[in-house]
Amino acid sequence: MSRSPFLRRALVGLAAGAVLAIGVPLAASAHVTVNPNTATPGSYATVNFRVPTESETASTVKLEVSLPTDTPLSAVLVQPVPGWTATVEKGALPAPVEANGNTVTDAPLKIVWQADPGVGIGQDQFQIFSAVLGPVPDVGHLVLPAVQTYSDGSVVDWAATPDQVAADSSLEPAPVLYVNDTPPTGEHSHSTASAAPSSADHDMDATASGSSSDSGTALGLSIAALVVAAIGAVLGALAFARRPKRG
Repeated sequence: MSRSPFLRRALVGLAAGAVLAIGVPLAASAHVTVNPNTATPGSYATVNFRVPTESETASTVKLEVSLPTDTPLSAVLVQPVPGWTATVEKGALPAPVEANGNTVTDAPLKIVWQADPGVGIGQDQFQIFSAVLGPVPDVGHLVLPAVQTYSDGSVVDWAATPDQVAADSSLEPAPVLYVNDTPPTGEHSHSTASAAPSSADHDMDATASGSSSDSGTALGLSIAALVVAAIGAVLGALAFARRPKRG
């Protein structure tokens, strides 16, 4: 009998481990993020919400980003995206807020991007939604919870705060814009400007890594996958070597 089946098994084991090692980090970092994730108090920051699709059977058709109500923004502008309708929803705040000597009772509450019929973010795709937010309040950071809706009706609520994610890394992290606070080590960040983002910024957004907790988990799983693949390859090779020859 030919020894090729045993060699094939060893190679398949090695290939499967390699695919898992590569795929796990990509899946672990595939959550809704805001880039750049830093801003200067008082500025009008241009931010980009990066929205990947994780579903293998449905496409992303809607994104809703909630805006702060305790430190409201007075100006929210959205950049048009072909095939999508962007809406800034305004309304009454839960409680009046004093800002610059004025009492603010109404403000932008939410940004909604809705896909037109037949449009969506498919598997292995992502979309950038850009907005200008300002003036940026003088706070530590702004949590911007996002709700991602798929074409099959399923919903992912990216709403966990940094403190909640630190306590439980299995939670879905909300996009966070850091103002006076320093972003956690490993998070993508650079200073913002009021000008529109450059193509280089978009390239960086597309490849930015997730939170440090996600990266650590992904690295551990990748190493484990490589170890399993190596063991499979060794066992296959041994079986191949020990197989008796037929005359």
